[in-house]
Amino acid sequence: QVQLVESGGGLVQPGGSLRLSCAASGSIFSIYVMGWYRQAPGKQRELVAVCTTGGSTNYADSVEGRFTISRDNAKNTVYLQMNSLKSEDTAVYYCNADLEVNNGRRYVSWGQGTQVTVSS
Repeated sequence: QVQLVESGGGLVQPGGSLRLSCAASGSIFSIYVMGWYRQAPGKQRELVAVCTTGGSTNYADSVEGRFTISRDNAKNTVYLQMNSLKSEDTAVYYCNADLEVNNGRRYVSWGQGTQVTVSS
């Protein structure tokens, strides 16, 4: 069993910053890709940023230049540094991991989500 636990969400004013963290735990053999997705009220879940084990990254156009994703592979943890936040960044942010467990099974695991609200 694998668990992804997010932290770091909250309320921030426009232009402010937040840092999200997501730690994976359990019988993990390897994590190939870790990423962040978000879902705003009434909208579909969308990709925010992903990072491979080797450090390759990909960002949504809407966050490019403002958000930075990073990983600590030794800790099975992914971070999302969010700067210059806008009201449209308000959403529930979900951590995601494409991983392989010790019995050889490979699947995608999701965290429970953390709320980010950008408002004055």
